[in-house]
Parts: sequence; structure tokens; C-alpha cells
Amino acid sequence: MKKLTPILAGAGALLATVLAIALWPTDDAGPPPTATAALAPAERVARGAYLARAGDCMACHTTRGGAPYAGGRALPTPFGTMVTPNITSDRETGIGAWSADDFWRALHNGKSKDGRLLYPAFPYTNYTKVSRDDADALYAYFQSVPAAHQPNRPHQLRFPYNQQFMLALWRTLYFKPAVFRPQATQSADWNRGAYLVEGLGHCAACHSERNTLGATSDTLSGGMIPVLGWYAPSLTADAEAGLGAWKPEDVAALLKTGISPRATVFGPMAEVVRQSLQHLNDADIHAMTVYLRALPGAAEKSDFERDTSTQAKEFLLAGARLYHSHCEDCHGANGKGLPPGVPPLAGNRALTMEEAVNPIRIVLNGGFAPGTAGNPRPYGMPPFGHVLNDTEVAAVVSYLRSAWGNNAPPVTGQDVNRYRNVPLD
Repeated sequence: MKKLTPILAGAGALLATVLAIALWPTDDAGPPPTATAALAPAERVARGAYLARAGDCMACHTTRGGAPYAGGRALPTPFGTMVTPNITSDRETGIGAWSADDFWRALHNGKSKDGRLLYPAFPYTNYTKVSRDDADALYAYFQSVPAAHQPNRPHQLRFPYNQQFMLALWRTLYFKPAVFRPQATQSADWNRGAYLVEGLGHCAACHSERNTLGATSDTLSGGMIPVLGWYAPSLTADAEAGLGAWKPEDVAALLKTGISPRATVFGPMAEVVRQSLQHLNDADIHAMTVYLRALPGAAEKSDFERDTSTQAKEFLLAGARLYHSHCEDCHGANGKGLPPGVPPLAGNRALTMEEAVNPIRIVLNGGFAPGTAGNPRPYGMPPFGHVLNDTEVAAVVSYLRSAWGNNAPPVTGQDVNRYRNVPLD
């Protein structure tokens, strides 16, 4: 039996590969790119540059201090470390030798020029909805990016995740090439917003839960970001980041500048606003606002029943004293803050979500809104991780989750310790 085991394992792997290939859809060349083809070369490149901003391509494909789009950024995942590739116009190490069809296949079908299946850390599961016209404009732009000769480093993935047959099986289960289809019953703005959010914006890559194999539900119902250790709140739940009850102008301000009278973006979303959303035109920001406000709002969760024991009350009182010493000067005794510079804490959904990782990390490491054209001198909250121990951070966060009408479960020192040494990005 021992001698048969490798044979059986090999046969199983071969069968899995055959099944994956048999079930895998053929490449789709896509419709002719009539609109992009009609543009002058300079206009085509400018259009592609705008779309690259909308897709926040630089965030992954540029290292700090590195050449733009030369890749090399390491992305830790539960399966090992992914390393982003060079997508400059360099013909040897970048995509300078790629054709427009090669580039389209990568976005739409998740396949490289040489036929290798790409890992979904590159969000082709969302980019598959990008139109051929927009793909060709992006291609024109990246062909104009100055060549940076930087060889690609291999991914460091554990077995069996480093095997193409496993990736083929994953794709059979979780990916099918698609195109964005406008809904006739919706407005032009709604459809444009849906195209940006679901496609180039790839919002579901963060704002959806991932299963044990890393596949997202694409429901925008919130989830932990495994690479970064932050929680991306649900965009469909009013108790988290649902925007249906917001004024349109407040949503647009948050997307465009990172601040609004109701909230401020921190953490990974601050980077998205700074590098991507602030560069979108007002029409596209409006379209995204229309779509996001129309997402169905999930029912509010029932109120948390607070522990009224003496020990629990003393824990919150300790948090109140820490708040008075360290936070009250900015956020006020009433928790109303000084928006938009200093966000309110009373009624702040970032504090009352079931998952408390974000307020814990902000107290530990500080909170920094993005510097944008509409918010050129952002206020920043200093870090307190070097001042407060785990129990003290837990006490003040628990107090914030209980004061001024907020009502969410307390956190513990163990919860805080879990994130004390997690890198900021």
C-alpha cells in the first residue's frame, strides 16, 4: 500500500487537472474596442492613466521609494507571500512585449501572456467586468510608463498552493469570466457607479468575507483583510458602513476628501482615498455615491445586554478616566468631536461594530486621515500604544463602545495584544 500511495496521489492530481481543464471556460477575446480605438494616442493614454487611478493599480505594483509600477511589493497571505509583478513598459521584465490581447486576457480571464494562471491576489475576479475599451486604454497607459528593468521575484507559497493544478481547481469553483451588464431598470449614474465599485474599484476584494480558500462572496457584507489585519466594514449594513441614510454630499465628501461631517477614513481606506478616489472626477464620485446609497441595508442587530456587575462597571470607569486624560481635549466630554477635522465618537459606527479591531488599532497606532486636495492639512490622532498597556487600551476602547448612546460589547487585553505588533500595512 505504501508503494501505491504516491501513484494514487499522482493519479488524483492528474485527474484534478484534467477536470479543471475540461471545466475551464475558453478565453474570451471581448468585443471590439471601438471607443478607445477612435481616440488619439495621447487621449488614449490619458484615459488609461485615469482608469489606473480608479483601479488603484499603483498601491500594489509600487514599493515605497521604488519606480512606479515596477512591482516587487510583498503581500503576506494565509497561503504564503505573493510578490507583485513589474507592469512597466520594460520588454524583458515588464509587460512591454505584451499585446493588447495579452493584457485583456490577464484582466478578463486571469491568464498571463505565457498561459500561466494568475493568482487572485491580482483581483481579476473583479477586473473581469472591465470593458474591453477600458482595458485597451489601460494597456496604452502602461505601455507609456517608463521602462524599469526590475526582474520579478517568485511568490513564496506553501504546497499545494504553489501548484497550477490547484489554482485551476480554485478557478473552476470560484471564478468565471464575465462582463458588466447594465441594468435597464436603473439610472445611468447607478450603472456607472456599479461598474466602478464592482469592477475597477474592486471594493469586494476588501469589503467581503473570504472563505478558507481565499474566495470572496462579493456581497460587500464586510470582512477582515488578511493581508493588512484591518476590518473592512459592510457596505450593506446600516450598523456598519451602509450609506443609505447619509446625505449624498456627505458620501461624496468622504470618498473624495476622506473626511465628512459624519465620519473620517483611516487605515487602508485612507490610502485608497489618497491614491485613487480623490483623483476621480465629480461625475464618477457622484455615480459611486448613487450606487453605494442604493445598496440594501441589512437589519440592525439587537441591542447588546451590558454586564452590570461591579467589576464590569469599574472597568468602564477606568476607561472613562483614561478618556478624560488623553482624549477629551479633542473629542470633547460629549464625544461630539469637532467634525470634519476631529470625527465624532458619539454614534460613530466604527466604534460599535461587532468586530473591534479598527478602534483598537487606531488607539494603538494613531489615526491619520488622508492628505487630499480637499483636505490638504489633515488632523492626525497620535498613537497611544507606547503610553497605555493592553488592559488600559481595552478599557478606553470599551468605554468608547459604551458611552454617549453607543452600545457594543467590551474588549479585553487579549484582544488588544493580538494587534499590538501587527504592521500598519
